[in-house]
Parts: sequence; structure tokens; C-alpha cells
Amino acid sequence: MRSIDAIFTAVRGELKKVIVGQEHAVELMFISMLAGGHSIIEGVPGLAKTLIINSLARTLDLTFNRIQFTPDMVPSDITGTEILAAGGKEGKNFRFIKGPVFSNIVLADEINRTPPKTQSALLQAMQERQVTILGETYELPDPFFVMATQNPIEYEGTYPLPEAQLDRFLLFIYIDYPSREDEMKIIDADSAKIAGIKPVIDAKELKHLMETVRGIQVSDKVKEYALELVRGTRPAESKHGFVKNYVEWGAGPRASQMLVRAAQAHAAIVSKKMVDKEDIDSVLVPVLKHRIIMNYNAVSERLDAAALIGEVRKKVEAVL
Repeated sequence: MRSIDAIFTAVRGELKKVIVGQEHAVELMFISMLAGGHSIIEGVPGLAKTLIINSLARTLDLTFNRIQFTPDMVPSDITGTEILAAGGKEGKNFRFIKGPVFSNIVLADEINRTPPKTQSALLQAMQERQVTILGETYELPDPFFVMATQNPIEYEGTYPLPEAQLDRFLLFIYIDYPSREDEMKIIDADSAKIAGIKPVIDAKELKHLMETVRGIQVSDKVKEYALELVRGTRPAESKHGFVKNYVEWGAGPRASQMLVRAAQAHAAIVSKKMVDKEDIDSVLVPVLKHRIIMNYNAVSERLDAAALIGEVRKKVEAVL
């Protein structure tokens, strides 16, 4: 069995056939999957968010469905519906038609464009890996990942995700503009080459990698560091005055657990046998950013969660 870092190197090699740059975003998406979590991806249009996710699904030989969220969508457009079909003892019966959520990777494109009722159709799927329709429960494919995208510059006609749903995303991944050199290469890039991407592993092997990642050792000292970082974002518990001044609600207990899991995955792709402080730091902002609600003071002073997390990290490092 190849090592996880060797597999990740092979995955990146395949993705480079069609993806120019965006190495950090690709790394975070792979980390999220190794940790068994979902990702929310933010970036302006044209930064290849869909292409990256579709290409990644091909390298892992996973089924892929894209759902374009719109204001007129209903939950059954995602989960599926039961239809009345001919047959059965009385000449008719109900048959369940699976929706696009029944896939290994589901791209929820512009998820904030659909109302909360439809957004919530993904909640059970994300948490329990199953959906319930008219009292009947259906298991989703294993593994199962939701990768949702948001446009950061167009908020008219959108519905911000509720905090309960945001908390179920392991990572918040921000995709920025490419460098000048990469953009020059993009001019000549051909996205049609996606057909030439070859699978590096399959679903069974990915599940084995996920189990391996969960077994990577984490010392009590590193867990303590992760816990202090998360608790340091909560105004009622934080010892830092700037947190009390700028934060409405800090990250919850799920954040502590997800921070360690993501750090285990990061350790795996850089050939470490144990998680250390650097692994926690590498995934800190993507794990916590969407779990912190800034207050009016922060908004008025244009202070974002990423900057606040950096300040919390400095304070914790000075004490531990």
C-alpha cells in the first residue's frame, strides 16, 4: 500500500493536467476528504472551483454530481422523490427516484442562492450520511462529501447559511485570484483535458486512507493547544480582551474535534507519524473561520475572523 503522501503527490500530478495553480486549495480539499468532512469553498466566478472538484473526483474514482442551487428549488430536487408507478398488487405502487445527493461527491454550487428550507435538505445527509423520505430512510454512498460554493461579491437574492449548517462543514476554503504567472498559463489552458485525468485510487482505498488518518497519534499537549485555541474564541471564556470586544459567538465543541481531525490529515500528507503544533496551525483558519460570528464592532472596523484567529493564536502561543 502506497503512503498517503505518495498518493497525494500522484493526485496533484493528475490535477495539474487541467488545473493551473491553486495548490493550497487542492491540498485543503484533500485534507477535508481524508478527515471525512465537508468543505465550503468561497471565491469569485471563474476561479475553477467546479473544475477542481470535478477533477478531484476523477482522480479518486468517485461518483460526482453537481447541483446548481437556485431560489425556486425545493428539497426533493436534492434528495429525490417518490412517484406513483404502474405495477404491484393493486396495479400501482410508489417508487423512489434518487436525487443528485446520492453520489460520493456532491457539488452544491452557490448554495446560498436557495432558501433555508431547501438548504436544510442537506443537513441530515451531511451529518448522518442518509436521507429520509416519507418515513423511509435511504443510505447514501460511502464515502460521501458535500463541497459547497459561495460567491463572496454578490449577496442580493441570497440566503446566508444558518450557523447550525455552517458548523457541519469541516473546512472553509477561500480561493483567491491566481498569480500573474499562473494566469498567463491559464490563457492557454484547456479544461477539455479533464477527460485525460486518470484515477489514482478508488473509493475502497480512500476509505482505508481515512481510517489510517484517524489512527495518527495526537499527544495530550497538542490536544491542549487545540482546545485553548478554540476556547479562546469564545467571549464568555476567553482571557483576551479583543475577543470580548469583537466576537458575538465563538467556535463550539465540534470545532475542537474537527481541528484535531484536520490536523491528523495534514500530518498524513506531509509524512508525519504524529500530529504536532505546526499541523494544527496549518488548518486553524479554515477550521475556525466560518464558526466564529463577529459582532457589530468588528464589522464597523472591518476586522474579519481570520485576523482575529491569528491574534488568538499569538496569545495562546505566548502562554503554552
